[in-house]
Amino acid sequence: MTQQTTARGGSAVWALVITGVAGFMAALDNLVVTTALPSIREDLGGALHDLEWTVSAYTLTFAVLLMFGAALGDRFGRRRLFIAGITVFTAASAAAAMAPGIDSLIAARAVQGAGAAVMMPLTLTLLTAAVPEARRGMAYGIWGAVHGLAVASGPLVGGSLTEHISWQWIFWLNVPLGLVLIPLARLRLAESHGTGAPLDLPGTLLASGGLFGIVYGLVRGPVDGWTGTVVLTGLFTGTALLVGFVHYSIRAKNPMLPMRLFRSRAFSGINAASLLMFLGMFGSIFLLSQYMQGVLGYSPTEAGLRMLPWTGMPMLVAPIAGILSDRVGGRPVVATGLFLQALGLAHLAVVATVDASYTAQLPALVISGIGMALYFAPAANLVMSSVHPKEQGIASGANNALREVGGALGIAIMASIFAAQGGYESGQAFVDGMRPALVTGAAAVALAGIATLFIPARRPTAPRPPSAAPTPETALETVS
Repeated sequence: MTQQTTARGGSAVWALVITGVAGFMAALDNLVVTTALPSIREDLGGALHDLEWTVSAYTLTFAVLLMFGAALGDRFGRRRLFIAGITVFTAASAAAAMAPGIDSLIAARAVQGAGAAVMMPLTLTLLTAAVPEARRGMAYGIWGAVHGLAVASGPLVGGSLTEHISWQWIFWLNVPLGLVLIPLARLRLAESHGTGAPLDLPGTLLASGGLFGIVYGLVRGPVDGWTGTVVLTGLFTGTALLVGFVHYSIRAKNPMLPMRLFRSRAFSGINAASLLMFLGMFGSIFLLSQYMQGVLGYSPTEAGLRMLPWTGMPMLVAPIAGILSDRVGGRPVVATGLFLQALGLAHLAVVATVDASYTAQLPALVISGIGMALYFAPAANLVMSSVHPKEQGIASGANNALREVGGALGIAIMASIFAAQGGYESGQAFVDGMRPALVTGAAAVALAGIATLFIPARRPTAPRPPSAAPTPETALETVS
């Protein structure tokens, strides 16, 4: 018994390390390019439109293929597809680092996003299978800390590497990590499958096409104008395809995303909260990193260091949040974190001036950091515990897709508010545009907190399929 417990503990540690590093790589590349854009333009040329696509090409493919990646893992093997995703992501990172021109860089970024879309939703399912149920809160806490740090520290890592080495190293960084993870995943992770149902190709096409249209419209809106033909076509077509996806999934025998999952208040509430949380957070980081450099005069590295009370806090608090979620349930921890994050963003909007001192900003950064840390780990726990173990890959893919869509939506909405109320003409113009945008971000995160309150007070148990009795297989999966 002792040897078996030790073996399971070792497997859990390896799973946490492998999935944590893989998740960090995928999450980091969301915003890692933003502070490197001036150097990329100097080396490769390209107009502002081309530079924007070095960011949005990754976001687009990542968002639209997440659920498909999760479905592939459930059907053909989660470890197998996880390794395939890492392989594609690593190769595309090397191609981006060696890109001879802006077009090839954009293409490499799109392939990067496809690889990330396959491996990212499988990190949670593989971790869940390896960790005993009693210790999953702590494991999700550490995973959430790493994920939150990666999302928020993208501008710092990109700026530091660009400033002290070269912009190519924001991509080369992924290569040795990927080359180490591939054999480790093969040797240390156990293979698992989902329901074994055939791939839902019609549902995949409808969902991917719908998400592509909406995200494309959101990304292009601030550049082409919200009444532009291409933008409106993307938004309306995407919405129509998603409506068709819902209609189809209600009636399909083996849908990619069973609509019955949304009957669960826990599943619906945490997914709504995730979309709104990333909407407020992504848009705020996008503007605040520019504010610290363009208005307050910090270098990319200096700006990143001054944001550490926000970006680094998950490493300290998220593991504690995971333990708390095991003891008191995820809902109060997540709700507290979201309301703290909203308070921090609102405070930043109030104190932001052209010559704001760091002392004035510090309390808001600390509050926002604690709030983000309290969200990540319990949110993952709520997502994974709100569905049957066989459907956890689908649930993870759907949640990650909504996060990415929320991030794209946040940047688009807050950039539009910024452009309408201010601009880059002067420091005061930037502050005038950023303040109402931050207020909008704070409101979105507060709405996420309200959505969390609709989750049942007790930690939900995984629902079983209708009329299905417990089996030895499902009992074993529940405790694994």
